[in-house]
Amino acid sequence: MVNIDGINKDFESRVRLGILSILSVNDWVTFVDMKKYLDLSDGNLASHTLALETKGYIEVKKLFIGKKPETSYRITNLGRLSFTKHVEALAQLLNLTNL
Repeated sequence: MVNIDGINKDFESRVRLGILSILSVNDWVTFVDMKKYLDLSDGNLASHTLALETKGYIEVKKLFIGKKPETSYRITNLGRLSFTKHVEALAQLLNLTNL
């Protein structure tokens, strides 16, 4: 029997998996860099980061560099714990199905 309780529905999107994967191995990542890494439109990235921020998985920092706005993201402790649990559940599922 396969237990899928650890798989988090909030991370089903490939975009959200990408965002959290990048933030798991970096401290702060700017909107511009995240958009470039994942090849996303502004709106697509904005909607996914808002959903992750609303759930408490990521933190958003907005500031101005000169007169230009800059938005950056980092993973929260809750985000790291939840994402790790999700990845471990996926790995367990893959190991069980490859027997």
